Amino acid sequence: MRILLSLALLVGASSVFAQGRLQAIKDRGELRCGVNATLTGFGFVDADGNYQGFDIDFCKAIAAAVFGDASKVVYRPLTAGERPTALQSGEIDVLLRNTTRTSLRETDWGANFGPTTYYDGQGFMVRKDSGINSLADFEGRAVCVQSGTTTETNLQTTLSGLGISFTPVIFETAPVLIKAYDDGQCDGWTTDTSGLLSYQLQLRQPDDHKILPIVISKEPLGPAVLHGDDQWFDVVTWTVFALFNAEEYGVTQANVDDMLVNAQDPQVKRLLGAPGSESYVQAFGLRADAFYQAIKAVGNYGEIFERNLGAGSVFGLERGLNAQYYEGGLIYGFPFN
Repeated sequence: MRILLSLALLVGASSVFAQGRLQAIKDRGELRCGVNATLTGFGFVDADGNYQGFDIDFCKAIAAAVFGDASKVVYRPLTAGERPTALQSGEIDVLLRNTTRTSLRETDWGANFGPTTYYDGQGFMVRKDSGINSLADFEGRAVCVQSGTTTETNLQTTLSGLGISFTPVIFETAPVLIKAYDDGQCDGWTTDTSGLLSYQLQLRQPDDHKILPIVISKEPLGPAVLHGDDQWFDVVTWTVFALFNAEEYGVTQANVDDMLVNAQDPQVKRLLGAPGSESYVQAFGLRADAFYQAIKAVGNYGEIFERNLGAGSVFGLERGLNAQYYEGGLIYGFPFN
C-alpha cells in the first residue's frame, strides 16, 4: 500500500514538487479546492449554481491570501471515496471536504492536516416513532452508512464491541444514502453530527426524525494538503490561524480597513501586514496584505461560523467546542511572532 502511494505521489505531483505548489498555483492563476457539493452549511451548490458553505469560505480565504481575489477558486466536488486519490494525484491543491484528521490518513493518504476548523463527533439519526433511543436498541436493526468514511469504521467497531448485532447498509454517496433512509431501507443512519443536522433538512418530513443524544467518536475536521511541500502547508495553516486570530483580536470583515491603518496591537499589525510589519506575512511567500485580503473576503472565524452554521444560518448552532479558547472552546490561533 505504501509503495503504491509513493509511486502515485511521484507520478502525479512531481512537476508541482519541482517548483513548489504555491508557485504552481500562482502560475496557474487559480486554486483547486476539493469540496463537498451536497452538504448544506459546509459545502453545497446554491440555487444560482454557486458554491457556498463553511468549508467553501476557507477555500475562498486561501485564494484571497494567494491572489488577493477570493473568486480565483475551482471547486472539485468529491465523494468521500474520491478524496485520497484527488489529493495524491495533485488534482487538488487543498482538501476542504468535512474530512477528519486521523493517523492513517496522514500516513496512508500522505496528507498533512492544518488546524482543526470544526470539532465534530459521530451521531445517529432515527425516526421518532422507531423506538430507538440508545445504541442497544439497534440490535437486529439496519443502519445506513457511507463507504470510505471514518463513520463506517466507527460504526462497526462501536456496535460490535458492545455485542450489538446489526446490519450495515453501505452506500457510496450521501444523496443515495439519504434517499434510502428516507424510503425506509434503514432503521437509522450515522455520520458526523453536523452532517446529520444538514441532511435532515433534505428529508421529506424532517420533523419526523431525531438525532440521538449519543456521540461515539472524535471527528476533528480541517484542511489537508499533500505531504512534501512545507511552504504550501504553512500557507494553508497560517491562513486558518489568521482567521482564528482575527476573531480573537476583534478584526472583522467590516472593520479590517480601519484596523489596517489604526491598530496599535503588534499582533494585529503583523496579522494584517501593516507598514513596518510586512515581513511576517511575506515570509510565507505571500504579499504583505495576504491575510488582510482573506479577512476582507470572508470575515474572521466567528463570522464564518455564524454565517454558515450559527445564528445567521438555518441551523442556529451554538459554538460549543468551536468557540475560542478564552470562551471555553478549542479554537486557538497561534501567534504572529
